[in-house]
Amino acid sequence: MKNRLLYFCAVLLVFSTYATAQLSPVNPNATPEAKALLEFLYSQRGKGVLTGQHSYPLFSDIYMERVENLTNGSHPVVFGQDFGYSKPNSLDGINFRQRTIDNAIKWHAKGAIITLMWHAVPPTSEENFTTWQGVNGVQSKLTDEQWKQLLTEGTEINNRWKAQVDVIAFFLKQLQDEKIPVIWRPYHEMNGDWFWWGARPGNGGYRALYRMLYDRLVNYHHINNLLWTFNANELGSPNVGQYVDFFPGHDVVDILATDFYRNGYQIDDYEKLTKLANGKIIAIGECGKLPTPKILKNQPNWSWFMCWSEFLEVANDWDSRNAIYNSDLTITLEELNLITNSKL
Repeated sequence: MKNRLLYFCAVLLVFSTYATAQLSPVNPNATPEAKALLEFLYSQRGKGVLTGQHSYPLFSDIYMERVENLTNGSHPVVFGQDFGYSKPNSLDGINFRQRTIDNAIKWHAKGAIITLMWHAVPPTSEENFTTWQGVNGVQSKLTDEQWKQLLTEGTEINNRWKAQVDVIAFFLKQLQDEKIPVIWRPYHEMNGDWFWWGARPGNGGYRALYRMLYDRLVNYHHINNLLWTFNANELGSPNVGQYVDFFPGHDVVDILATDFYRNGYQIDDYEKLTKLANGKIIAIGECGKLPTPKILKNQPNWSWFMCWSEFLEVANDWDSRNAIYNSDLTITLEELNLITNSKL
């Protein structure tokens, strides 16, 4: 077993010396399980990057199992899924939401850490449509006036948005009842211009939407098992703004993450996100091509990476997959369970 096992045995007994406030979730009513997960993420920072894998709703948890066959028998630590938006039985079908929850319960029982996201349709549209782009798609646009109405209490668009969120709250509550903490990545890649919630910097833009969601889930629905994650897109891509211009505030963010699909883990992303985090956890929220051991050695404070579904195969060959899954710099589910012998 890798040499870092001794470190993890010790870290279960003694957490790092970060201030209590830094270790605590931003939600003052966070569940004990959410608190324990965040403390664990702090405790292992710089000592090993958690492996992770996303699956489409249609594919259930297939890609979590596929990793075993596409590597030398490993499983990822982080199980990622999406609540989806499209017609039943399509790639992102909304009829798979309960199965997503059931799979989260299943993988948590195996020792995995759960991260969930939601490609939400705009509140001017209905779920159960078929297009990704189009006039009503996830990649459509709201006018400035529609955006203003979205953020205005009591308008039709605002009420439609609440109804959408209330559906997702129903599913998140199931995981809270099961005492399962969730790394929650709402409205991701907001510093890009491809989603309806994106490319709106400043206090009246994305920041306001994120904070409105936080209020709805935490203060209205009392969903307390979430670790709130600001998940942007890597810098340097076309039409992508700076992290700081969209960041909603340290009072509503536990973790900062960014996605990598184009520019190859530039040090600028790592340094700017680290600076903005100001001591908080940072992570690779999504990736296509897996990071290499060399990259992780030079950027050691990433908490986890999560490869996006089919990119595990189409963007990575056998050697690159095994280089990262067998590295002393990463942690697989088998290693984590051997060390902790408990669920997180």
